[in-house]
Amino acid sequence: MIRLQTNGTQKDMEQGYSDKAYRWNREKYSSRRRFVDIWSFVLTLLFKLWLYNKSWSYPGGVSDVKQAARRKTQAVWIRNTLLDLGPTFIKVGQLFSTRADIFPVEYVEELAKLQDKVPAFSYEQVEATIEKELGKKIPELFDNFEPIPLAAASLGQVHKAVLHSGESVVVKVQRPGLKKLFEIDLQILKGITRYFQNHPKWGRGRDWLGIYEECCRILWEEIDYLNEGRNADTFRRNFRGYDWVNVPRVYWRYASSRVLTLEYLPGIKISQYEALEAAGLDRKLIARQGAQAYLLQLLNSGFFHADPHPGNIAISASGALIFYDFGMMGRIKSNVREGLMQTLFGIAQKDGDRVVQSLIDLGAIAPTDDMGPVRRSVQYMLDHFMDKPFENQSVAAISDDLYEIAYNQPFRFPATFTFVMRAFSTLEGVGKGLDPDFNFMEVAKPYAMQLMTDMNGSEGNTFINELSRQAAQVSSTAFGLPRRLEDTLEKLERGDMRLRVRSIETERLLRRQSSIQLSMSYALLISGFTLSATILVVSNHVWWALLPGLIALGISVILIRLLLRLDRYDRMY
Repeated sequence: MIRLQTNGTQKDMEQGYSDKAYRWNREKYSSRRRFVDIWSFVLTLLFKLWLYNKSWSYPGGVSDVKQAARRKTQAVWIRNTLLDLGPTFIKVGQLFSTRADIFPVEYVEELAKLQDKVPAFSYEQVEATIEKELGKKIPELFDNFEPIPLAAASLGQVHKAVLHSGESVVVKVQRPGLKKLFEIDLQILKGITRYFQNHPKWGRGRDWLGIYEECCRILWEEIDYLNEGRNADTFRRNFRGYDWVNVPRVYWRYASSRVLTLEYLPGIKISQYEALEAAGLDRKLIARQGAQAYLLQLLNSGFFHADPHPGNIAISASGALIFYDFGMMGRIKSNVREGLMQTLFGIAQKDGDRVVQSLIDLGAIAPTDDMGPVRRSVQYMLDHFMDKPFENQSVAAISDDLYEIAYNQPFRFPATFTFVMRAFSTLEGVGKGLDPDFNFMEVAKPYAMQLMTDMNGSEGNTFINELSRQAAQVSSTAFGLPRRLEDTLEKLERGDMRLRVRSIETERLLRRQSSIQLSMSYALLISGFTLSATILVVSNHVWWALLPGLIALGISVILIRLLLRLDRYDRMY
């Protein structure tokens, strides 16, 4: 009786979505149909973007208001089309939902709605998946398994249940046919990515292929629920000493690659500000703890949550942070502390070379054959944008400056660095929603100072430590000099290095020769027009003779100015 009633309720709930949104809730997919659907979306989008910049496409003339309205309409269409295309594109939309460096704000706001509002699949498919994966029917595994999901995400949905031992759990069940769908869609997306990478406008300064590869890795890891369970266990161990962070425990007896059972930890979504206030929770404290939790992930273990959107963070009744969804995780190199220290010292000293080298060591920028433009851009930013105190800097503003520089320079930020900056910007936005006076960099300042102190040693004179460090750096540079000279000679022999030699005397002689040749040409023109005027005067065509005479006079003025400039140049040298 309960099941019939809940199924009916679920059908009523599903009426809120279009019938098209359910085309991908099935086991089998047609490669040809997916190819047509995906490329139709891409080509239509390109046409809309082309039409957006055409003033004649706006009735009554183009204006900022009309363009904003069109962006909003296009954003709604993109969100609905991604929902219609299914899990792969919903996940891609989620990955781009906070990429304000690539998309207009209207697109970002609409893509953010893909975080939670996705259609659920049927309870019959849930039953079939659990029985196939765990080898038993639902009543044999759980008590009070609720057919209506608590939440439906792009890759799966979550149902509340109770184990026979009495523990409340949530069971995450993967959408049917997801692996086959990914194989088809990602192959098509690879061709689309190559098109954008080779595009003269959209490909410049963007590592689309790197982002595509990173997305592929994340998507394949996310549909392996055993990997997500291991991530959750690791994340839980990393925060075991912090009672203000809660991470659900994994029940491995009820887990497989497509089913994952976790401890039930209810909470208020971190973006539900009124609900948090009604529960008597301190919004300012929550904002600071959210930033602190992420800084601990980066600096302590290097294992961080790569998708910290509001749907994945909640607050318990006691005010503790609760993290959900551990399919999208990232790792940083083990030498991140040393690299961060070098970056901080370089910024403090406004040393562009040091900052660039530290960012290369961190993997934040990819080295190229000619790093001169990179160093000049970084030095310019240090000289002009870093005058504010550290705690007054904005992550979003710094991100915008970095992407603006990357767009016009021959280097690209790796995808991992992009995800880190996206997470920082997201947390800063959530923090400002909780507390209008919140500043992410102000929270990060003590961690940065502690990092610098730890790396220089807690005992002894800091000045002496820095002096000895720089002395060691000079020694290392001196020992490496012969090798660098050898590498330079090898590049010269291979033709990988070009030399520009400037000779002032040669340049002066060439400039003088060019001026003399130009003067001779002017003299010939003057002679020709003067001769023409003379012939016309002799032939009694005085008025006609005025035209070549005036032209000859004008060229004579130009010639005199050229000779004067040449004489002045000779006196200077």
